[in-house]
Amino acid sequence: MQKIKYTLLGLLGVVGILLIWGLIEPYFIDKEVEVAEIPGLPPAWEGKRVAVVADWQVGMWLDNTPTIARIVEELIEERPAVVMIAGDFIYGATLDSSEEIDKAIELIRPLTAAGIPTYAVLGNHDYALKNKHKPPNQELAAKLVLALEGVGVEVLQNDAVALESPETAGTDEELPLYLIGIGSLWADNSKPAVALAKVPDGAPRFVMMHHPDSFEAFPPATAPVAVAGHTHGGQIRLPFLPSWSWLTYAKDDKVHADGWIVDEYGASGNELYVNRGIGFSGVPLRINCPPEITVFTLQSRG
Repeated sequence: MQKIKYTLLGLLGVVGILLIWGLIEPYFIDKEVEVAEIPGLPPAWEGKRVAVVADWQVGMWLDNTPTIARIVEELIEERPAVVMIAGDFIYGATLDSSEEIDKAIELIRPLTAAGIPTYAVLGNHDYALKNKHKPPNQELAAKLVLALEGVGVEVLQNDAVALESPETAGTDEELPLYLIGIGSLWADNSKPAVALAKVPDGAPRFVMMHHPDSFEAFPPATAPVAVAGHTHGGQIRLPFLPSWSWLTYAKDDKVHADGWIVDEYGASGNELYVNRGIGFSGVPLRINCPPEITVFTLQSRG
């Protein structure tokens, strides 16, 4: 009995330490530096850096807004050519969620005020969708889009925009770099074909979406570099076993945890990177899964 007692106390101690660490780890920031190879990349974009963040979840209990504010400060100091935010600005805790939106806008305002071009897509929480079986709150999403655009964030929903580099601003570059943004999958607004129709054939492109499952709908060689969020990297992961995570078992859809997805996912010629995000889903804990900024250096691919 004594042995069992001490074993149980030991296990409780380990669980207690993990819970404490899970509350501390969200305040750390992991900057992942990657290379994005894009066919036909314009010379003016060679070597330029673009940054990706995702999943703020402003409004969840114990939300991670201090880390969001520090990440925005770091991005301003880093000064990438473009910042992309891959959805889930808010948690959608109430039908109105005006307070969440106001808080998210104040967090992002310094980024656009610093003159850094900032683009976004919407996630499921931006429609107050905590699961994919409920109707999306279109009014809430529209309110968020209006607020984001009011501070200079361009929200792309199955749309594409030609990006200007400082060297080519105002010139007639034949095939500029396009940023493609896909709508929310859970809100039944993920339409890659609509977005791709707005990009000239053969034009270089960088694709952003919230849910990794949107990536499957891209035809071959139409998304040479794509980024997504949504998974939070699994949020609670066992050391040395990143494929096992709490979200793997908590969610009823496929979970592609983080980093470059190399398990033959998607069509040939397409590559997907999943960002771990900043905030939380369900519980305000991160274990072996710190918040992430991804900084891509753009390179041409023959």
